[in-house]
Amino acid sequence: MPARRTTLSAAAVLLISALVLSSCSDDKKPADGGASAGAGAAGAANRGTSPLENPDGTKPGLAPLTSAEDQKAGRALIAKVATAATGPKDGYDRNEFGPAWTDNVDGIPGGHNNCDTRNDLLARDGSAVERKDGSKCTVTSMTIHDPYTGKTVEWNKQQASKIQIDHVMPLSYDWQMGASKWEKLKRVQIANDPLNLIPADGSQNASKGDSGPSAWLPANPEIRCAYAVRFAQVSLKYQLPVTEADKKAMLQQCGG
Repeated sequence: MPARRTTLSAAAVLLISALVLSSCSDDKKPADGGASAGAGAAGAANRGTSPLENPDGTKPGLAPLTSAEDQKAGRALIAKVATAATGPKDGYDRNEFGPAWTDNVDGIPGGHNNCDTRNDLLARDGSAVERKDGSKCTVTSMTIHDPYTGKTVEWNKQQASKIQIDHVMPLSYDWQMGASKWEKLKRVQIANDPLNLIPADGSQNASKGDSGPSAWLPANPEIRCAYAVRFAQVSLKYQLPVTEADKKAMLQQCGG
């Protein structure tokens, strides 16, 4: 009998050891899983900021507005936008809005920070951002969430056109709705204001042209209310009207 008790104890010791080793191995999995979850959380954060929480455009990206409360707030903001008929396009030229992506602009976030507007925007919305050796400005690669398609893109300068900077309220549209009468400084501001700029899929930007929301909306339906709200924010900041058709379309995207 005593010998049997000794044998049983040895077996128990082996079983306990196996359980301990298994527990240690399992302990490692949550650590890895935690890291993945953390990366997922970071990825979710990089998907963008609600325009309702980003009135100056300095926070990353553009997040969907999906709750009834947020969509109601979006409609209230859009309702403040004035309407007018489209004016003539005569005299429009991109140069009327200053050099593309100039840093030499007063009165907007990022102006005179020794980095051009395009690279400011890529750094604002990208994650895992890498820069040119010796530069604090030039972005050479990054991971970026494109709100217009809902896709995450691995971007580098060798494929620069894959991600383009969209003027939410297009410059030609601005011109036709009143910017033709502005002083040059104000046109340079709207062309480089982070509130009016979203890094997005190049083909989406190309297909948009100078269209308002009644003629063009992002391919990703989940982002359309947020896009309409951002369009309204730019309109209100610069006191530019939109067409009646565009305002109606903007309200519809937020359930109006």
